[in-house]
Amino acid sequence: MKNKKSDNETEQIQHETAVFAGGCFWCMESVFEKIPGVIEAVSGYTGGDEENPTHEQVASGSTNHREAVQINYNPDEITYEKLLENFWKNIDPRDSEGQFCDKGFQYTSAIFYKTNKEKKLAEESKKQKEKILGKPAETQIIELKKFYPAEDYHQDYYKKHPFKYKTYRYACGRDKRLDELWKNKNLSMNSSYSDFVKPSDEELKKILSPMQYKVNQEEGTEPAFDNKYWNNEQEGIYVDIVSGEPLFSSKDKFKSGTGWPSFTKLLEPENIVETSDYKLLVKRTEVRSEHGDSHLGHVFDEPTPTGKRYCINSAALKFIPKNQLEQEGYGKYLYLFEKK
Repeated sequence: MKNKKSDNETEQIQHETAVFAGGCFWCMESVFEKIPGVIEAVSGYTGGDEENPTHEQVASGSTNHREAVQINYNPDEITYEKLLENFWKNIDPRDSEGQFCDKGFQYTSAIFYKTNKEKKLAEESKKQKEKILGKPAETQIIELKKFYPAEDYHQDYYKKHPFKYKTYRYACGRDKRLDELWKNKNLSMNSSYSDFVKPSDEELKKILSPMQYKVNQEEGTEPAFDNKYWNNEQEGIYVDIVSGEPLFSSKDKFKSGTGWPSFTKLLEPENIVETSDYKLLVKRTEVRSEHGDSHLGHVFDEPTPTGKRYCINSAALKFIPKNQLEQEGYGKYLYLFEKK
């Protein structure tokens, strides 16, 4: 558990929680707390019926709780999908009896979801990991009941007792097994775009219209109020017109009055690169797609719910309507438009 912030600081940070079981909670807490965007990780117990379980009860197997960690994170800095990737690369999904040297139900792996969105993302990530491993994953996906923080002496164990922690982790064979499973494997849920090969300039001129080429490849700007999506109100997502990588959701689109599509946040932060732009003699922040390397537009600090306005050229985007997401290969985003 990281140092607790003051009430004022905590109020200023938007946060969400995620709960994972990956064997010894000391080990899971230590890896998650080192990830940018994670505010704190708390060791604890979940999944069972016993109220306020103790470590003695859970470790002995007298309850049906698992050791788990609750991740408190800033969704503007790290996504739930990214947390899932870090979860998988720190467990052995093939082990149905526990994790590494710790055996017993209380040490088996699981993802505990709070919402349908988390459930679908967890299921999608599990299918992808099974494809990578070539075998079924024993990790369960379970609705979260209640999370109980563990006793104080278990919090930040890796900091309080670094020698004992390192000795235990090494003796348990955790890192050796993780290397065997995941080394040199791309665990990203967007890995299909990592393999994208950008077409040649000659090919792009054939694929793109003159305006699309000017914007995407020459960092141009299309006319305000005279572009394809500035006033589009349909539900769906916006992807890079060259690579197809997901960028924005209609859920985060708003009328900015500028004449260009404007969004309060990114759909997939991993698919965006920000660079400094001095073309107008003042510093601006350019937004480009990670894999397509397309110029998209700029991001500005403005009084929106996230404090950001992504001002994007329609010519850099392709819109996928909600009713076409499945057939276009973006079915994982249907949860965005489900009625709650």
